Amino acid sequence: MQFLWAFLIGGALCLIGQVLIDRTKLTPARILTGFVVTGVILSAVGLYEPLTQIAGAGATVPLSGFGHLMAQGVRDAVDRDGAVGILTGALTASAAGIGAAVVLSLLAGLVSKPKEK
Repeated sequence: MQFLWAFLIGGALCLIGQVLIDRTKLTPARILTGFVVTGVILSAVGLYEPLTQIAGAGATVPLSGFGHLMAQGVRDAVDRDGAVGILTGALTASAAGIGAAVVLSLLAGLVSKPKEK
């Protein structure tokens, strides 16, 4: 049942993104940023955590899940370190994902052949 919920909720998030691409004049960068900010806001008001409990990876893998992860990191760091946690919590919580993105991008750049225009 968990796989079904992950598929449905993750698919719904992708559907929202596709509708925004097709029906609005928003740039992809603004849409992606909007998903991250939406994840932060939904996490701040306590709505994203129950969604992750139901959907699992269907809610944690999309960009809104990245925003949720950053919000959780800030919340935990503020509880642990005080106001300094506002600056350090998001990067500490998401360091593995950011590091993986950098390393995999480097590897893709090394093995890819650029096209001349």
